[in-house]
Amino acid sequence: MQKRSIVPILYILFLLLPIYWLVAMSFKTTNEILSGFSLFPQTFTLDAYRTIFTDPTWYWGYINSIIYVSLNMVISIAVALPAAYAFSRYRFLGDKTLFFWLLTNRMAPAAVFALPFFQLYSAVGIFDTHLAVALAHCLFNIPLAVWILEGFMSGVPKELDETAYADGYSFPKFFFTIFIPTIKAGVGVAAFFCFMFSWVELLLAKTLTAVAAKPIAATMTKTASSAGYELGLLAAAGTLTIIPGAIVIYFVRNYIAKGFAMGRV
Repeated sequence: MQKRSIVPILYILFLLLPIYWLVAMSFKTTNEILSGFSLFPQTFTLDAYRTIFTDPTWYWGYINSIIYVSLNMVISIAVALPAAYAFSRYRFLGDKTLFFWLLTNRMAPAAVFALPFFQLYSAVGIFDTHLAVALAHCLFNIPLAVWILEGFMSGVPKELDETAYADGYSFPKFFFTIFIPTIKAGVGVAAFFCFMFSWVELLLAKTLTAVAAKPIAATMTKTASSAGYELGLLAAAGTLTIIPGAIVIYFVRNYIAKGFAMGRV
């Protein structure tokens, strides 16, 4: 084995070790986890997974998360597409300043916006709804999506637009039937990063929900019982939380690679 192949292998093992440990813990009881160190479950059990799939508090946490994450992705991409097109095709007074201002939202921590969003959404009556969390996450995801999509759109020559207009295409027809398919890799990359932020973000999701739209991350923080924390249940929930991200990464992996090649990811 060549020396240069050892480093990547060690790095991959280093990354996979916590995931393996999490999965192994999910098949153990809390008492076994606390009793000592073991690479494999001594008493294999599926009780934690059985609890998650039968207790509405748990499985609705996953459903709620999927709903508001999907809603956020749709809103973010729908808003970012025309905005990114404008930044890539037109020059206007203050365009660079506006573009930079959009990105500054990504520089502020979510905690800065938690209280304003809580008061605003409580006043308009959308507190504890999927829409509340989706809209709050748009503050962070739309600027990122605009930045990613603008890079992909700038790589498309303007002659494509001019040719389509010369052939009699209206702008909506050109945009949806020709232009968007041309930058579908960028749409995939933008959707992936919107998904990842919205899926793992906890503070806003927990602050803006109570019962009806509580996400799985908030549910995982409330596993204490009279006997202490249910570590096996937490590990099982964490294992299931990884799966949606892994599925999304699998389907957009080629688009992400193209984004890295373009220097936009």
